[in-house]
Amino acid sequence: MLQDGKIFIGKSTKPEYLDLRLANRHGLVTGATGTGKTVSLQVLAEGFSNAGVPVFAADIKGDLSGMAAPGNGKEPLVKRAKDIGVDYVPDKFPVVFWDLFGEQGHRVRATVSEMGPLLLSRLLDLNDTQEGVLNIAFRIADEQGLLLLDLKDLRALLQLISDNASELTTTYGNVSKATIGTIQRQLLVLENQQGDEFLGEPALDIKDLMRVDRDGRGIVNILAADKLMSNPRLYATFLLWLMSELFEELPEVGDLDQPKMVFFFDEAHLLFNDAPKALVETVERVVRLIRSKGIGVYFITQNPIDIPESVLAQLGNRVQHALRAYTPREQKAVRAAAQSFRENPAFDTEKAITELGVGEALVSTLEGKGAPSMVERTLIAPPMAQVGPIELTERQQIIASSPMKGKYDQPVDPESAYEMLAKRAEQAAAEAKAAEGGGGILDMIGGLFGTTNQRKGSMTVTQRVTREVTRTIVNQTVGNLAAEIGKSIGGRQGSSIGRAIVRGTLGGLLRR
Repeated sequence: MLQDGKIFIGKSTKPEYLDLRLANRHGLVTGATGTGKTVSLQVLAEGFSNAGVPVFAADIKGDLSGMAAPGNGKEPLVKRAKDIGVDYVPDKFPVVFWDLFGEQGHRVRATVSEMGPLLLSRLLDLNDTQEGVLNIAFRIADEQGLLLLDLKDLRALLQLISDNASELTTTYGNVSKATIGTIQRQLLVLENQQGDEFLGEPALDIKDLMRVDRDGRGIVNILAADKLMSNPRLYATFLLWLMSELFEELPEVGDLDQPKMVFFFDEAHLLFNDAPKALVETVERVVRLIRSKGIGVYFITQNPIDIPESVLAQLGNRVQHALRAYTPREQKAVRAAAQSFRENPAFDTEKAITELGVGEALVSTLEGKGAPSMVERTLIAPPMAQVGPIELTERQQIIASSPMKGKYDQPVDPESAYEMLAKRAEQAAAEAKAAEGGGGILDMIGGLFGTTNQRKGSMTVTQRVTREVTRTIVNQTVGNLAAEIGKSIGGRQGSSIGRAIVRGTLGGLLRR
């Protein structure tokens, strides 16, 4: 269905296409439950894959897994193809399955440093004060090269900051132990929800999402999101992280003949629910600028009003399925959807939205110099791959033969902040022992990791040694560890190699 650099979407009074040159101007697929959004998503994904454009799609219900199997030629699909004047030719597409939990695909991980304080604060549901303290922790880690890979690294750093808050306050701002304790509790909640399985190494290399097969077709990367949806905040944070990684890592390329990659974000309203204004503004900026990196972002949700207006204005290609209009909010959504289209004098757009049948949609795409086409009532083309999920055995066979097999499946635990701080604690304990012939070890470890040994009366030799060694270690930890840690990670394998201690738009650590 690819014709002259265009993707065939369906037929109205004429064939409707999506111009690949303008596909990086983003898009929106909306409609009530059961109106055909997933089928429209699949048709677009198949078109991009045929054009050699890699695709990433979050699979909420498991239906998109059917793209890995040829269509079964069901009568409604064959009839629809005939009605719009195309041949129904069953086909399957190159698919790689991913899963944050490693159950239905290759495991996806990101490091704590890559996530950054902004996204991690949202994942942990922190308030402004707690986010500020987390920013202090990341600032210390970044300035001194303390690489934060997993939760134990972050916990160790937070504990060190808590135990030495008075020494750090004058430099970095007020840090209370109560706030640190709240963040630690939220980390425990995240761990109980298996969110810690997402944080660690080996971290995902986005280049592995931007691949084509031997036939030149774009790989369709499908994220199993049915279980992930039980933790909507983790789902939304992961998608935002992935988009920010692409934005920060890819070079400016301007306008291309076709996108370098296209993302489909299902249940897009979760990206913005309860999001602070600063985060929404940052996402709007990323969406606006990422097209110059050759990336197209397509949001799938029920109502256009689920998307902030500042983001909605960036979405040029639109497929609108039927909406209900029973309540005042639904009526508002229908009105807003109708007003977002370039009017067609042949029909009433607002009325048509409530009358569309399954498989029908109002379609408007960018054309010419980027102006939206007149909205058309369109019968969406049938997918050529299977509609609906594949069997579990089929999925397992595809995972077993995947080129990504073995690269991300097993966790690794390289030397990072936790190990470096533990090593410093051991060195300090040895120095204290040497200074007093065996005393002071518990005091020193307490100074670093919270096992405080409090004594009354005058300051002993052990206490004086402990105080001075603790102060020295704090200064080293918060002063000049960059060279040592940089050396320790310099030869390490994995996606964290060579990351510069510089943060990007969404707070994630940039790579060199």
